Amino acid sequence: MTDGLDDVYGGSLALLTDLYQLTMACGYWKGGDADREAVFHLTFRRAPFGGGFAIAAGLAPAMAFLQRLRWQDDDLAYLATLRDSEKQPLFPQGFLDYLRDVRFSCTVDAVPEGSLVFAHEPILRVTGPIAQAQIVETALLTLMNFQTLIATKAARVCQAARGAPVVEFGLRRAQGIDGGIGASRAAYIGGVAGTSNVLAGKLLGIRVMGTHAHSWVMFHGDELAAFRAYAEALPGNCTFLVDTYDTLEGVRNAITVGKELRARGHELAGVRLDSGDLAHLSIEARRLLDEAGFPDARIVASNDLDEHLIGSILEQGARIDTFGVGTKLVTAFDQPALGGVYKLGAYRNGEGRWHDAIKLSEQPIKISNPGVLGVKRLRRDGDGPPARAHRPGAPAARGRRHPDRRSAAPPHPARVPPGARADATPPRDPQRAPPAGGAQPARPAGRAVPGRTRAHAPRGARPRIRRRRGGVRRAGRGVARAR
Repeated sequence: MTDGLDDVYGGSLALLTDLYQLTMACGYWKGGDADREAVFHLTFRRAPFGGGFAIAAGLAPAMAFLQRLRWQDDDLAYLATLRDSEKQPLFPQGFLDYLRDVRFSCTVDAVPEGSLVFAHEPILRVTGPIAQAQIVETALLTLMNFQTLIATKAARVCQAARGAPVVEFGLRRAQGIDGGIGASRAAYIGGVAGTSNVLAGKLLGIRVMGTHAHSWVMFHGDELAAFRAYAEALPGNCTFLVDTYDTLEGVRNAITVGKELRARGHELAGVRLDSGDLAHLSIEARRLLDEAGFPDARIVASNDLDEHLIGSILEQGARIDTFGVGTKLVTAFDQPALGGVYKLGAYRNGEGRWHDAIKLSEQPIKISNPGVLGVKRLRRDGDGPPARAHRPGAPAARGRRHPDRRSAAPPHPARVPPGARADATPPRDPQRAPPAGGAQPARPAGRAVPGRTRAHAPRGARPRIRRRRGGVRRAGRGVARAR
């Protein structure tokens, strides 16, 4: 799976930041502290949707953004037009010259996409010159927050579906082009089987799915004629939408055309239900299809579904093979944003020693964890020693590399262990993984190990991905490293 940034955004993204990031960077530069080493952590304060976990996503676009971070002449020309409250240039020319020469040289440690993550646990850690680490805060949050939120929603929906495939249908209801593509990518990481979004299929390598809408039937006037016309045009892609007029009559019409298809050497793929009592209608549709000799025809259900409705439908004995989920997935309908934050954890003092930093608040949830933080995951099965957290300057942990931005192969979708129920409270130790097993984990069952992706380059050099043996630099299991 690629990141999509190069294909969608052709120009510079260096100004994808809030103004106060640049004013602080200017202050560091003026005070002679721009190159002072510091550590920032990207975390979230509370698991979304009232659950006990989140699914990390957005890392590949974030890495791509950092790798191409460079201030172009037109970026600097715009910054030169900004004025302060005294109508003077906001940024001195020396600072703009400094930005022109900046090449991102921080080290980034991150949990691999598709991993379970918990509140106050670092998803991503940036170590390097404080001015650079400060400037990228906003971009990292916008890239990681949204996709982590949608991947988590997708994981909850897939968990509720009890193994039935889920297809993301949400492009038409997404928040713009970027929201649609980002949601398709994150939903796939969260576990969906495919998307209706053709551009996401092209850019990201996700399987695309779809047949026809109600307008096809309405145009032909007669439902049976509409199904026949579609079968004539695309005989190998016949999942008929049967609820334009009368759902069960639509199923009977689909069966009629299915028999005609079979006589021509094709098969009816299935029917789609998009309204009404989905549990009852799916049971009746399954009965009609089986009696007519189409036991392999799949029943697809849609209609403003989410994890709660899917769970309720299945509790009623629904016979649904595939769920199409759109609006409530791509918009994270019941929680519009992840409460992700990016906080300073430590910095080098004038003597070069680490000095821990903490944000205090009258709201306990807003108090940050000081220091240089890492993530340790312990194995419940006792198979091997736990991985060690990494501190900047110490030898890097070894492990499996995250797919880089140029890889055509998508990362494995997330699998949520049964111990991480959608409505579960976080484990007592938020660093400890939930019980292993269950549907679709990002790595082998029984393993819960830390992941890191490192993007590091000497100051003044462009970060690059070092590749070996088909693009993978292997040194063990569970973590990723790209230099």
